[in-house]
Amino acid sequence: MDLLRHLRLFVTVADELHFSRAAERLGMAQPPLSQAIRRLEKELGAELFDRSQRGVRLSAAGAVLLEEAHDLLAREERLRTLARRAGDGGLGALRAGVPPDTTAAVLSALLSACAEHAPGLTVDLQEVTTEEQLRLLASGGLDVGLVHHPVDATELRLGPAVSLDLGVVLPRTSAPARLSEVTLGELSGHDLVLFPRAHAPGWYDRILEVCRAEGFVPGRLRHASNPEFLLALVTAGHGVAFDQGPVARKEPRVAWRPLAGRPLTLRVGGAWPAGRGAHPAARRFAELAAEVLARDHTATSRRAGDPGPTDDPPRPWSVVYG
Repeated sequence: MDLLRHLRLFVTVADELHFSRAAERLGMAQPPLSQAIRRLEKELGAELFDRSQRGVRLSAAGAVLLEEAHDLLAREERLRTLARRAGDGGLGALRAGVPPDTTAAVLSALLSACAEHAPGLTVDLQEVTTEEQLRLLASGGLDVGLVHHPVDATELRLGPAVSLDLGVVLPRTSAPARLSEVTLGELSGHDLVLFPRAHAPGWYDRILEVCRAEGFVPGRLRHASNPEFLLALVTAGHGVAFDQGPVARKEPRVAWRPLAGRPLTLRVGGAWPAGRGAHPAARRFAELAAEVLARDHTATSRRAGDPGPTDDPPRPWSVVYG
């Protein structure tokens, strides 16, 4: 028998102490209700009501059962609510990958946005390169990632992407640093410092493709995973690098300049596995990440109005390498 259904019928009769009124309240005929209560009494091995010509009263067993039934039905409703919230992505844990150089401001804002949207959801942020995120998304090690495009989206669903314009980081004493903006062709003869290709192969290849098309063929490619090492290489005169500006602000011996025509635009967006097994919170995380990046862009653009001690021109978006 459906015990919970029969307990709900019992509770209604116990509230009304009148089978006809209880049946009317339940939207059913009285005979099936009486039969259901009899089946429940048989199942439990005790009479739950004292029935007489003077009316219906709870028996001793019925009085004990009523208190337990209220508690059990309340727990059932809570269980259903929890299941719905988990199914909607509001509970549980979400394993999310973010690029290693994601700024503290972006991380803090993203976690705050997730907590506001789904207080019962635990977001486990993992610092992972784009290529590693794609591997973990395919193997089930991550639920969602914040990746650098282009990526192979054959087995993925992609969220909204934010476009970030790259500028160039130069030694402050170099000739291009005296310009208000720099064309890629004017970097000819310089080495180029890039993140390792294994971090984000699609974006790495795209950068070199655009550089060649714009007349910049680096004399030598150097690689730096850490922004501090990148700055050290540029400072030492071992090349130029592409960034949005925040990294360059840390080092007075380098300058940041926008690239003329904005030829290098990085697109960053959420990605999660396609199919029915996707985490229900993955899509919303990707949307929140895009909103946070957009707000960070607005704040960065406002701050760019005051170049500060580096005396560099205004900078657009803040971006991270994956």
